[in-house]
Amino acid sequence: MLQFAGFELDEKRSELRRLDGETIKLRPKSFDLLRLFATRPGRVLSKHELMTAIWPDVHVGEDNLFQCIREIRAALGDEKRELIRAIAGRGYLFEAEVSGSTDANPQQAVLSKIGSQTESELTVGWRSSKVRRRAVLIAMAAVGVTALTIPAMMLPNIFAASPPNVAILPMAMASSDPAVARMAAGVISDLTDGLAKIETIRVVVPPGAAIKKADLVLNSELEKTETTWSLRAHMIEPATGAVKWSTSLSVNLTDIDPQLQRTRLTAAIGDALAQRINALLTSGNGSVDGGPTGTAKATIEQATASINHTTLERFRTAEAMLEKALADDADNVDLRVALAAFKLRGIQLSWFPDTERQAVVNGVGVIMERALHTHPNYIPVLATHCRYLSATNRFAESLVACGKALALDPWDGSALYLTGLAQIFLGRFDDALATFKQADRFDTPQVARWTWGIGAGWACMLMGRADEALPWLERSIKITPASGRIYFLMAAAYQQLGRIAEAKVAVAKGMELRPGSTALNAPPPSNNTSPVFLKAQERIMRLIVEAGLPEK
Repeated sequence: MLQFAGFELDEKRSELRRLDGETIKLRPKSFDLLRLFATRPGRVLSKHELMTAIWPDVHVGEDNLFQCIREIRAALGDEKRELIRAIAGRGYLFEAEVSGSTDANPQQAVLSKIGSQTESELTVGWRSSKVRRRAVLIAMAAVGVTALTIPAMMLPNIFAASPPNVAILPMAMASSDPAVARMAAGVISDLTDGLAKIETIRVVVPPGAAIKKADLVLNSELEKTETTWSLRAHMIEPATGAVKWSTSLSVNLTDIDPQLQRTRLTAAIGDALAQRINALLTSGNGSVDGGPTGTAKATIEQATASINHTTLERFRTAEAMLEKALADDADNVDLRVALAAFKLRGIQLSWFPDTERQAVVNGVGVIMERALHTHPNYIPVLATHCRYLSATNRFAESLVACGKALALDPWDGSALYLTGLAQIFLGRFDDALATFKQADRFDTPQVARWTWGIGAGWACMLMGRADEALPWLERSIKITPASGRIYFLMAAAYQQLGRIAEAKVAVAKGMELRPGSTALNAPPPSNNTSPVFLKAQERIMRLIVEAGLPEK
């Protein structure tokens, strides 16, 4: 047992606890990383050392490491980065004083041994009981402590209680154009790397005959026109030949460079594929059947799209539509979390009056408690939980929840946006801007693209960079012209740049959308926020007041 900074690390039980006994949940890789830090306090560990130790013989990107460090910092309340310090050009240093002794960790030894196995061993030996037992350990570690109580029989039969092998085949091409060949190879490479970060699946790129050993196989085809890349993909279950998922998507190849085209193609297919695999893995645990279908899917898509180009009246209509659909299908988890997410967006956009806000938050809390109990590893549930924690100013917890969603879908732009939002309120403006820019590079889902526009613009304004903020805010307002908050931020930017007339017009538009706004009620809630954020937000509010916002 190791003790440090008011916490104890129980290696035998793989638990992080406060000294009062409260358990703090960490994903397995984050726990392993914290254990590594705690057993080497006061020593600078390079990124290479950390990644080699935590992901032995597996190729992962640095963002996997950064995500684990973010989760650990959030769990430890290390907002000022005093416990885990980044040492420029060298790595990371764990500054806490550690007492106690380290224990042998049988689970860690098993995981390390499994990590060194080759893909061929796992594929060829899938039916051997020895490999099966090891694979079950991986699955249990990946889904976290809460999933350990879920009986294996509740998982889909095609996965037999073990992480499924997903085979990614080379992408077919509709022409012999070398540019298409390069793009196809790049997308498959990036997609394979991204899926390999998801611990609940095992990605393989097998030669011909080995495909039959895979649980799921992805086929895809890429085509280039004068203006777009068009990609078609489908995933089959080889044992039955059943098509488990298919999609068609396109990415504009004008106005963006080839690398961004590749990133967006990868994210578009990766996001949809990760969501589908997660839904299949969850389908044995309740009402989820591979994601929303039929009437529920149509209702959710219609309501979600309405949040972009809407008025308060249309917002209420869409809200009522979701509530009616849920009344007709009360056990549908997709409808439940869609309604919860919709209401939370309404809160964040100030579309609920103050008299309704707390009742709405309480109602969403009830929905989330039930959804998390029945579907603790379902991406829509985790993402909505992240939004709920953000809307209730529990920002450190929100980072952890968003991290769990991103661990199952690294291309989820909505989870990235909410991560950036938490970073803003915690005073980490540079981190937030980088997160919003990453969401913009992925551009998934496109229905949420206005959110990282306002997020990036806000982060820039908090850092006093009005000239950089304006293009982001202008992009966001073109998508969602009904948000008064964006107009107020634009007014601050115009005011700072000396464009006084435009600042006054922006304030007037904001007041039209949010009548009764003043310097007292326009700012976001301040509880649980960083003093750094409060100081920067106060400066923004002074600019908006100078542009015409009433003080009281």
